[in-house]
Amino acid sequence: MAHPYAIRPQTPWQRFGVWALRMLGWTAVMAPPPGKKFVLVGYPHTSNWDFLYALLWGMASGTRFRWVGKKQLFPPVLGVVMRWLGGIPVDRSRAGGDFVKQVARIFDQHDNLWVVVAAEGTRSRAPYWKSGFYYMALEAKVPIALAYIDYSRKEVGIGGYFTPSGNIEADFEQIKAFYADKVGRDPSKQSPIRLKPKEEAES
Repeated sequence: MAHPYAIRPQTPWQRFGVWALRMLGWTAVMAPPPGKKFVLVGYPHTSNWDFLYALLWGMASGTRFRWVGKKQLFPPVLGVVMRWLGGIPVDRSRAGGDFVKQVARIFDQHDNLWVVVAAEGTRSRAPYWKSGFYYMALEAKVPIALAYIDYSRKEVGIGGYFTPSGNIEADFEQIKAFYADKVGRDPSKQSPIRLKPKEEAES
């Protein structure tokens, strides 16, 4: 039975992405997006192989994904390449500048924007998720796209969306429920979907 959200390619580039994944035994999926602006978070990330499947899925979906980084990553010449790769520079040292608010302003300046944020921050097991992606979406008033790579089913893509409510503990329970059956290439490296303990965050 075909996956209900399997991507139906429209362009030659998309057809190549779908075909390449299919040759590797994988299915590219994408739940119908409810809009044109999202913060995209992906899980689990346990192997360098994840990049290949994510890259092919990007081709298959036909969507241009962006990411934000400190402006020091965008020097002359190299900065042109970084922008071509989807990078958006942010000045984290500017007086009064708040990173989350700067990202929200970037969303205000675009009609169509998908920003990818790494919640785990590593392909090794981390003790908790970074919450920056959540606050970016909350401040920008955009949904969070739940992307995944599941080696048990050989599926890669976006399986759902939700709009953060401001109750981060309750919303993280929703995220945890969505990813409960998603299996990485090395399950031992999957980070638990939990927030940083308050006593550590305050220290």
